[in-house]
Amino acid sequence: MPANDRHTILLVEDDPALALGLVDTLEFEGFRVLHATEGAQAIELARLERPDCIILDLMLPDLNGYRVCEEIRARDGGVPILMLTARSQEADKIRGLDVGADDYVTKPFSLGELVARIRALLRRSQVPRALEQPPQRFDIGDATVDPVAQTLVRDGQTHRLGYYEVELLRLLHQHAGRPVPREEILRRVWGVEPSPTNRSVDNTVLKLRKKLEPRPEEPRHLLTIYGVGYKLVP
Repeated sequence: MPANDRHTILLVEDDPALALGLVDTLEFEGFRVLHATEGAQAIELARLERPDCIILDLMLPDLNGYRVCEEIRARDGGVPILMLTARSQEADKIRGLDVGADDYVTKPFSLGELVARIRALLRRSQVPRALEQPPQRFDIGDATVDPVAQTLVRDGQTHRLGYYEVELLRLLHQHAGRPVPREEILRRVWGVEPSPTNRSVDNTVLKLRKKLEPRPEEPRHLLTIYGVGYKLVP
């Protein structure tokens, strides 16, 4: 593949040994890799280089990954961001998704899984829009979802939606009133094969309920169908 056709990955990682291994692996897989060791450097590289995907460590010496993610996301709403975290707490992962990360991997992780997740993010971010049905706004209860602007407006408040939030709502809206299996959601929205340890769907649903539901702890629109998946009741 010609060098100018390669996807550019911005790796933000301050651990020298881990960064070296990741750079070698990603370059072997055919990516062009930029490496930042600090948050401020990462923000500037993201602005100047416009990478195709960002791998962002949560713990950095100057700014934490949450802050870096917010800064980059404020300038570029479309670049996929994969967060690396040594924390296994679900609240930390949800916070990362809330500030704009599209996916996360918990250390220690498999290099094969990391590369697969990167490729899935790149596929999802670069699907030719001309081949898709033009996205239309749709209502869910008293909320309006705009897939193009990636927003959800409810009670006069505008909430930003990530790519996977938009696609999950779009899929459930297309099957409104019917349960959609979790496995089908993973395949059609995330582009990955189902895995019992993959909590991407569940974490995205938690994020969406906070934006969509008046009482997220008692959802009326985005319902869990235990043992199956999720159902949208518009």
